[in-house]
Amino acid sequence: MKHAVDGPTSPAPLSPGIIASGRLVFVSGQVPVRNGEPIRGDIAAQTEQVLENVGEVLAAAGATFADVVRCGVYLADLEDFPAMNAVYERHFPTPHPTRTTVGAPLVGGIAVEIDCVAVIE
Repeated sequence: MKHAVDGPTSPAPLSPGIIASGRLVFVSGQVPVRNGEPIRGDIAAQTEQVLENVGEVLAAAGATFADVVRCGVYLADLEDFPAMNAVYERHFPTPHPTRTTVGAPLVGGIAVEIDCVAVIE
């Protein structure tokens, strides 16, 4: 069983989130977009918007940041890691989810993209 979760829309062929088997929530990579417009601030501002979007998808699925068990973080410039990490850390309570952070060329000149998996009790 699988169904989509409402959240920020994208022109890409993806769902902002998926609930699978009624227990797992898969949140697609969220980017720094608000009301369909990209946020072009520094890495901290972009990360804040990305995590706001992640939180919106989680909430629509009945989950919170505390339910997240895994994140993938993609940075256009790995030198941005400390600033991104400072924002990221404020959003996730302990125990922190597992995480992979990689450098990647990102579409549209954005600096950060984050996806995650959460577990709903």
